[in-house]
Amino acid sequence: MISTQRIIYCINPSCNNPINPVGDSLCTSCQTPLVHRYLWATGSFSAKITPGTKVADRYEVITHQIWLDTQPGLPPDVPEELPKEVIPYLRLYQERSHLPQAYGFARSFEQDENDILLLENVPIDETGHIYPTITDAWEQATAVRQVYWLWQILQLWTPLSEMGVAHSLLVLDNLRVQGWCVQLLELVETFHETSLQNLGQCWQPWVASAKTPVAEKLKNIVQQMCETQVELETISTQLNELLLSSVAELPLSLKVAGASDTGPVMVQNEDSCYPTASNNLDHPILPHLSIVCDGIGGHEGGEVASQLAVQSLKLQIRALLAEVAEQTELVPPKLLQEQLEASLRVVNNVIYARNQEQKRQGRERMATTLVMAVQVPQRVQTTAGWRSENAHELYLVNVGDSRAYWITRNYCQLLTVDDDVATREVRFARSLYRKALLRPDATALTQALGTKDAEFLHIKIQRFILEEDGILLLCSDGLSDNNWVEQSWQDYATPVLTRQLAVEDAVRDLINLANTKNGHDNTSVVLTYCRVSPEYLVPFTPTQQSLEIVEAEQQEQEEPTSFTESSQALLDLDLDLDLSEEPPVIRQTPIRVKKSSRDKQLVMLGGFLALLVGGTSLGLFAWSQLNPLGFQQMCQQLPRRVQQLCPFEN
Repeated sequence: MISTQRIIYCINPSCNNPINPVGDSLCTSCQTPLVHRYLWATGSFSAKITPGTKVADRYEVITHQIWLDTQPGLPPDVPEELPKEVIPYLRLYQERSHLPQAYGFARSFEQDENDILLLENVPIDETGHIYPTITDAWEQATAVRQVYWLWQILQLWTPLSEMGVAHSLLVLDNLRVQGWCVQLLELVETFHETSLQNLGQCWQPWVASAKTPVAEKLKNIVQQMCETQVELETISTQLNELLLSSVAELPLSLKVAGASDTGPVMVQNEDSCYPTASNNLDHPILPHLSIVCDGIGGHEGGEVASQLAVQSLKLQIRALLAEVAEQTELVPPKLLQEQLEASLRVVNNVIYARNQEQKRQGRERMATTLVMAVQVPQRVQTTAGWRSENAHELYLVNVGDSRAYWITRNYCQLLTVDDDVATREVRFARSLYRKALLRPDATALTQALGTKDAEFLHIKIQRFILEEDGILLLCSDGLSDNNWVEQSWQDYATPVLTRQLAVEDAVRDLINLANTKNGHDNTSVVLTYCRVSPEYLVPFTPTQQSLEIVEAEQQEQEEPTSFTESSQALLDLDLDLDLSEEPPVIRQTPIRVKKSSRDKQLVMLGGFLALLVGGTSLGLFAWSQLNPLGFQQMCQQLPRRVQQLCPFEN
């Protein structure tokens, strides 16, 4: 039937008048936030249904295949035996940042024998508009983002191939983008063998119009994919090197702040986080590390486990970053992920061993959730030829239900997947998520650090590239419960991104929000404001100076690296820590530069200081306008404390 009025129902089951106009944010009767859940209806039959049609007396067809659930408070229909087509969505649930999620089924007409599969978590915005395809967004994207999109597709190739749906990555209209993130409309079954050659052919039209700084190398990579039996690892390595050398052209400024609060009803705080206002703000791992832990096990249990995890990880990550700083070649993502996983397993077994020693059983056993972000400042040679101190890599680790969000001025993206019963049922292909949420134990944790031996721990480690301005929010469930981050992010993040609110003040405001709206638990929040947009200048290196740095690089590369062997020290650390004691300082090894290059730096430093002392802002402006490229590179060559005086640094 054709609907005559666009309405949506309040999700509050106690609401006396739940009917509201579509587009309202709050229920007019009970002031409950209204949920506008837009879905993607799969299959050729759904594409034929006329917009405005009401399906199953519940779903309103907005445009072709985009439906609005007008009764989002009701569970969707799900058959007892799940159809084969839905299994890949469930098995790939861990990739929910890029893939849609099975929502339920709908039968449009009684004579139609096939139910229509409905998908949520799709690339559709809060007003029902679909995100652009990569093809439509390609020419407006930066060189870094173009490479980053291809990198994400390549990372999805293996998991989708294993589930027989790799063809999803070859349908250009199926690939959509929300800012940095590649998202798929649906999964498409593969009926014939696919290969990297097919993927390379799919990329050819994009690469033909790639931005100049990356065009030649991208064409070479795609040519290998199309013409040779190249290994996936080879292409991945080349694409990663191009990605890091491209993004390193951008400046990177990080500001981090965190706090933990007991809450209005709890008597003790089992949460721990890093950093907090009491931490040494000059610590070498700041602002590259942020952690939130939510302890389990009550007094002298949960609080001990969470503090032990934070202190142990601070020590291990500090050692890891010092080890990375000594390398003369890029450390591959796989190796960094392995090292982070090894660190987590060490911490897990320290807590587990203490449980065993103290003979703790059942609910008395101490444990902790964890969400941790590590920004790894690798040195890298940029596409322009100069040496950058940071390759903009961010690694995200989570165990339990503490969460991470990426927030920009335009969107808020949940980056983590909770380790709870509902998620387990989906990953094992036993239930759709919405149905699993109806279980009384749906939110019970399935794993946390310290509950069992590390051999049985499933650790999720993701890698991101910081190529846009945004806020990384880590929080315990004291804030994230009841979707308050999703509902309120604009009120708290936008002022930070527009420089109207300090990061520390935003942390305090978010904790106040949690105490007011949830208030049933401890709350920990850590915010990292990441800025990559240059305010004044564009990084570049004059040809002569770039040649000097390349020569110095070649000398360093002649020395053998032993990252894998020396990093074994992480596993040998004694982690029976005094939680009040700060770990010893580990100093990073500076890059060696040829004497001629150092002499030039001294000359440049003298000129720069002369300008600061004797010049005016007009003089600085004139220099930056007459020779912006040299001015930028000069700033890049200065010591880090002096770099802070450069206009493009914050």
